[in-house]
Amino acid sequence: MRLTVNGTAIESDAGTVQALVQTITEARRGVAVAVNGEVVPRSTWVETELADGDRVEVLTAAQGG
Repeated sequence: MRLTVNGTAIESDAGTVQALVQTITEARRGVAVAVNGEVVPRSTWVETELADGDRVEVLTAAQGG
């Protein structure tokens, strides 16, 4: 399926938010996801399915000052 992830068009076979996040980042903490402008709670990543054309933002926290 075609997705736009962080502004970049990609082809992906990740069926869920959880699967996509695992392909994008190794970080397991400090990660937030929005699909089509709606924040997806981490507790629902496993069951939140992605569809062709979805816009996904995957954000990771950064340390520093």
